[in-house]
Amino acid sequence: MMNKLPNNRVFIIAEAGVNHNGSTDLAKKLVTVAADAGADAVKFQTFRTEKVVSKSAPKAEYQKQMTGSDESQFDMIKKLELDLSAHKELIAYCQKKDILFLSTPFDHESIELLDSLNLSMFKIPSGEITNLPYLRHIGKMGKPVILSSGMANLGEIETALGILISEGICLENIRVLHCNTEYPTPMEDVNLRAMQTMAAAFPGIQVGYSDHTLGIEVPIAAMAMGATVIEKHFTLDRNMEGPDHRASLEPDELKAMVKAIRNIEKAMGNGWKKPSPSESKNLSVARKSIVAAKAIRAGELFTEENLAVKRPGNGISPMRWNEIVGKRAKKDFQEDDLISL
Repeated sequence: MMNKLPNNRVFIIAEAGVNHNGSTDLAKKLVTVAADAGADAVKFQTFRTEKVVSKSAPKAEYQKQMTGSDESQFDMIKKLELDLSAHKELIAYCQKKDILFLSTPFDHESIELLDSLNLSMFKIPSGEITNLPYLRHIGKMGKPVILSSGMANLGEIETALGILISEGICLENIRVLHCNTEYPTPMEDVNLRAMQTMAAAFPGIQVGYSDHTLGIEVPIAAMAMGATVIEKHFTLDRNMEGPDHRASLEPDELKAMVKAIRNIEKAMGNGWKKPSPSESKNLSVARKSIVAAKAIRAGELFTEENLAVKRPGNGISPMRWNEIVGKRAKKDFQEDDLISL
């Protein structure tokens, strides 16, 4: 079981959420997709509808667009619950597929359920960042925490972090994800620089990004900007019925996103500016040397007129031009011969 978040690579969470539509079989298919894509974890949602939402609570606008406005939010999410046996089945299936099972709890009963199932970390959703009793409960569990910050300002994030830390969660085991809680998020509202603002505001806290935009460009950019965690919704088919499918990646897109992040992760390097192993062999091919522009006899002065700069680069560097001009040739040179002293 992972008892801390990795520091040596970006932690990629494939967010299945409720895109299983209440079916354990569909949930397993989502696990397979996430594992095949190379994600580190697949994340679901754990909740008791009666503990989360009142029967009169309205749907969000994006939920109305996806599922209609006739049913209540309560009725919509009641159909999306996963019971204890489903959790156990999915955990076992994730182990078989060698991918970490995660789930976001939305109520106290669900926190206890996930803890009893020995989940290695807790993911706090954006909507709970101002829920003091919930934050205290998570903090008391003493496990690594990933905190989404959609809809929050810096003050609210600071308060939530203070609660978690006061309950015993250490700084190195907290990640704060920049997030926009609109499905899908308009590009002009992403504000990726806010992730860097959070990193500067809370020294010692690593940051990441939970994405709800269409496509894969933004999470890739977030990774290049320093995100240590990337979370992205995915589905088997964007045309399926349900509240979150439209803002989710399809399997091939998820695979492309993971591959791109891993490639960019390699490309970021260590920041030292020096020839890489792969390009070192090209130094003599691409660079130039000082050569004879025409025949030069032994004893002649090297001049601006009888010297030239040409490839290959395995002779005297042109950076020594001023040093060579004015010296006398110690032997005969033919045109294009590398000059030597």
